[in-house]
Amino acid sequence: MVNWLEKESYTLNDLIEIVRILRAPGGCPWDMEQTHQSIRRGLLEESCELAEAIDEDSPDHMKEELGDVLLQVIFHASIEEDAGRFDLDGVADGECRKLIYRHPHVFGDVTVHSTGEVLSNWEKLKKKEKGQASQADAVDAVARTLPALWRAEKVQKRAAKVGFDWPDVSGALDKLSEETAELKAAIAGDGDPAEELGDLLFAAVNAARFLKVDPEDALQAASDKFAARFRRVEELADQRGQTMDKLSLAELDGLWNEVKQAETRA
Repeated sequence: MVNWLEKESYTLNDLIEIVRILRAPGGCPWDMEQTHQSIRRGLLEESCELAEAIDEDSPDHMKEELGDVLLQVIFHASIEEDAGRFDLDGVADGECRKLIYRHPHVFGDVTVHSTGEVLSNWEKLKKKEKGQASQADAVDAVARTLPALWRAEKVQKRAAKVGFDWPDVSGALDKLSEETAELKAAIAGDGDPAEELGDLLFAAVNAARFLKVDPEDALQAASDKFAARFRRVEELADQRGQTMDKLSLAELDGLWNEVKQAETRA
């Protein structure tokens, strides 16, 4: 049993110490067994839960989820500290140096006149810092672990920085139509449907980028809308003494259209 002093309020240092105790001999067997890979998914899940709390604009939920993300950061740093490679202070040191380097208009003698100039300088300094000698290097550096829609958007934005882009949204929409036709051809036997579907999704992200719409948010909203309509269709069927699995597609489509019309009237 650990001799732990209970407090009215704990601090960041207390959290660091708790993680150290959990992972030390005599601590928690589960915590001692964990590796970067075994808790990797946890970091992603906690980050998504934090994003949901942000979307809810709930301070209490946000505080809780920030704590869970912070725990993940401390845990990963603790694993590295035990391996003798770096510790949490090393993580903070690296981040401080990065922020100072990328804000020469604050910590140096560079003058900027707009947010656009700040972002432009940031990208140039980031490329130099990471040894990216070309724009292709910058495109390749986009993390593959990003959600696919966000990765596509980021790849497109980096290509656009050197002018490899449509002049306006009409070009992106034409490309969307072209990729739709190619997908239909592939389904008919002339090509790889999976590849063409990927191209179609990539083109849809390009259209979203021109419209200044976050493709991930747009798809989430579409999924939410579908789920809400699907529930209403099921409720309508139930009110009429029917079950969805006993209805034909035409009948289900009729209920779906009723739901859409009701939304329009509302």
